[in-house]
Amino acid sequence: MIKIDSKNEEILRVLEQDGRISNVDLAERVGLSASACLRRVQELEKTGTIRGYRAVIDPAARGIGMTIFVMVGLSEHRREDARAFESAVSSSPLVRECHNVTGNVEYLLRIEVPDLAAYRTFHDETLGSLSQVHSIISYICLASPKDERA
Repeated sequence: MIKIDSKNEEILRVLEQDGRISNVDLAERVGLSASACLRRVQELEKTGTIRGYRAVIDPAARGIGMTIFVMVGLSEHRREDARAFESAVSSSPLVRECHNVTGNVEYLLRIEVPDLAAYRTFHDETLGSLSQVHSIISYICLASPKDERA
């Protein structure tokens, strides 16, 4: 694991905001020479600190009209049930995130769908068909005043 000193932290902060920034501009922003900055970025990539770069796409442009957060409780606390559930939701393109959490339920999902009818189909035919699922609690997202996912 690489040491995250103040310069590496600055580099990461800038790259989180603009992953397409040129090395010259990045170096200028963080106060390093271009070659020193490039070495640091390459080391951050090599060690897996920077896991990749991606585009942030407007959901509406992809036909996404709703984000729904879903809390899912499993019937049993067995490893094979968790793996079966994770496999099932991983294969659905509507499931954008799946998090194993602590508390009253085992999973928190972020679902992106065109409309409520599409979510109902997912709810009934995907989640509702899994024998491991004991409870489903859905929260329709009205707005996201802060969202730093990239």
